[in-house]
Amino acid sequence: MLNKLIDTVIEASSLMLTDDFQVTEKEGVANIVTTSDIAVQEFLRVRLKELLPDCGFLCEEEDRHDLAHEYIWIVDPIDGTANYARGIRECGICVGLRHNSQMVLAVVYLPRTDELFTAERGKGAFVHHPQSRKPSKQLHVSKRPFADGIMCTALSLYHKEHAKVCHDIIFDTYMQCNDIRRFGSAASEQCYLAMGLYELYFEYMLSPWDFAAASLILEEAGGVLCDLQGRPLDQTKPSGVLAANSKENLDRLVMIVASRLKIITT
Repeated sequence: MLNKLIDTVIEASSLMLTDDFQVTEKEGVANIVTTSDIAVQEFLRVRLKELLPDCGFLCEEEDRHDLAHEYIWIVDPIDGTANYARGIRECGICVGLRHNSQMVLAVVYLPRTDELFTAERGKGAFVHHPQSRKPSKQLHVSKRPFADGIMCTALSLYHKEHAKVCHDIIFDTYMQCNDIRRFGSAASEQCYLAMGLYELYFEYMLSPWDFAAASLILEEAGGVLCDLQGRPLDQTKPSGVLAANSKENLDRLVMIVASRLKIITT
């Protein structure tokens, strides 16, 4: 199944690798969709249905939410659409398979960087390079402590009313860690954490297709994730997401977030 999924996602990426696409606003200039998003999603919907005929779908575009199945494909046709529309490299296709209550299979492909990340529950996470044919490599998170950690993050783009609390959480973390990065693609950032390039991750609110596939890749690389209250993630619901390379670092990040959330709710 994993090899078939990899082939399907690579084939779908050909629909991304074009300059001939149109951009439409969904909810203003910050939230856009391209014709490539729609084309990739429709291609994947048809092909994934062939792989698992009795399956449901949770997809970003066109309100495809069918959760009444044992197996559910969770699809983001292009994670980082704003990056994609501007020609920025960090954007890609995310496909995860959920069986009952847990993710069991995941592929995240960034064709512009030639990085294809895969994971199968209990079998580890890997990065492949389909275009350059470089050897595949098993992924492991870094062992860096919080003080030497770099955090990937964002400022709640679609809900700017939360920008102040995001800023405060980012500032508090920055004062205790090494530095901050922002790539504009949640899946890319979580996969880079799985590679050991970064150690911390914070997003105030994400849709499930933003983190479902990448969450399994990160877990299989030894990373840990939770919601803003430190609870396990539900990959079928919108959620804040915290992640780290170790439980100790995640617990510390949860405490920083909790201190700021307490301030705004009291």
